[in-house]
Amino acid sequence: MRFTKMHGAGNDYIYVNCFEERLDEARLPEIAVRVSDRRFGVGSDGLVLISPSETADFKMRIFNADGSEAKMCGNATRCVAKYVFEHGLTNKNPVAIETLGGIKTVTMRIDGGKVLAARVDMGAPVFEEPAEQKILLADGTAYDTVCVSMGNPHCVTFVEDVQCYPVAEKGPLFERHPRFPDRVNAEFVQVIDQNTLRMRVWERGSGETLACGTGACAAAAAAVFTGDCQKDTNITIHLPGGDLVIRWDSVKNTIFKTGPAAEICTGTFFLEES
Repeated sequence: MRFTKMHGAGNDYIYVNCFEERLDEARLPEIAVRVSDRRFGVGSDGLVLISPSETADFKMRIFNADGSEAKMCGNATRCVAKYVFEHGLTNKNPVAIETLGGIKTVTMRIDGGKVLAARVDMGAPVFEEPAEQKILLADGTAYDTVCVSMGNPHCVTFVEDVQCYPVAEKGPLFERHPRFPDRVNAEFVQVIDQNTLRMRVWERGSGETLACGTGACAAAAAAVFTGDCQKDTNITIHLPGGDLVIRWDSVKNTIFKTGPAAEICTGTFFLEES
């Protein structure tokens, strides 16, 4: 299996061009687990397949590091746009990418034929009812949270010092809480000022990652909901892997996410029979 490894703000995936490669559908979860292993595989947060689409320019499927299929990933969407443009699959800008979380339009910033950054129209956030919830974790503590969907589910918790927060301990408790039968992505967010947030994320099926595009959008939406940030302003999200800029456009009622996309390497992964 030929692959390209890419990352958006440190959120790294293995990308496979399914215009050329043919993979066994039944083995996709297994393949995702194997290539994602950081000791015995290539090492990544998951596997992304780039395929033809009947409803958009391209189709993207995402499998987490544990083999489960995800609905959407904002960082991966930017990387897919970079891949299809730089590898000659399209000369369009913007491009429309089909995901399980809906069709996303990506506008690229191009210099010298290279995509340096991209802006994704992520759509409108959908708040759960009620949006603000007090969730009791197995550690016996009740947490004030804001639950919002960006095509995939997020539970946002505001904390005083996110850098010192025990994400590895609390993240799994949120992800597998009975309130979320399909599991959830957990964001831990510190408000710096009305234009700046600092965030760490525990991703459903992948654990703590260096960045999460949909999570950054959910964090910004939650901060607008609580009044810590405002619509129609750029909100910079500081993540361990880099910065993302989020803007909730009130006229179009959509969230735009802008950030980098980078190609790391290409190679061949050998898929011996299971």
